[in-house]
Amino acid sequence: MSDRPNKVVIDEELCKQCELCVVVCPVHALRISDRINTKGFHPAELYEYDKCIMCGFCAMTCPERAIAVYRPEVQKA
Repeated sequence: MSDRPNKVVIDEELCKQCELCVVVCPVHALRISDRINTKGFHPAELYEYDKCIMCGFCAMTCPERAIAVYRPEVQKA
């Protein structure tokens, strides 16, 4: 994993395996997990952390709002 302060958080319990985030990711950093959540779905996961450009397309596309992208605030001089 990278030491970048940026972070993508996927709430696996909200994910319904629609795969929209996987399709929309421009760098193919997401995939559907082998794990199963309590609702019986395989949630999305960020498996290529170093490829992720924190564009936020996954979070914008998720109909369940199961994905959040956190970016550090930029200090202005």
